[in-house]
Amino acid sequence: MKLLGGRAALVVALLLVAVTACNSDALPPAAGYTTVTGTVLDSTTNAPIVGAVVTIDTVLTGTTDASGRYTIDKVPSGIVDYSVAAKGYATLNATTNAEPGKSFTLNLTLAQPPGH
Repeated sequence: MKLLGGRAALVVALLLVAVTACNSDALPPAAGYTTVTGTVLDSTTNAPIVGAVVTIDTVLTGTTDASGRYTIDKVPSGIVDYSVAAKGYATLNATTNAEPGKSFTLNLTLAQPPGH
């Protein structure tokens, strides 16, 4: 069996590091993350809004089900920006604090734009 030369071994090692870094299972310990759950309701009728998209820090998303519920896992702890958008409603943008290792509920309401 032939051993890899110096450059080839370096390339293999760098590729291994790159693949590991891209693996979602290679994330830091769960204590640095949280899970966000909640519901999105119509601000006037309190009816669930189906298909609303909740986005955290522009990269993590959850879509509401028939009951208006959503779940987003692996939310980094700290101050996070979020938005909620649904067809026929004004988009909501806000900020909250995600505590590490603690799941939290973020119930939201959306209003229809004036004249709608």
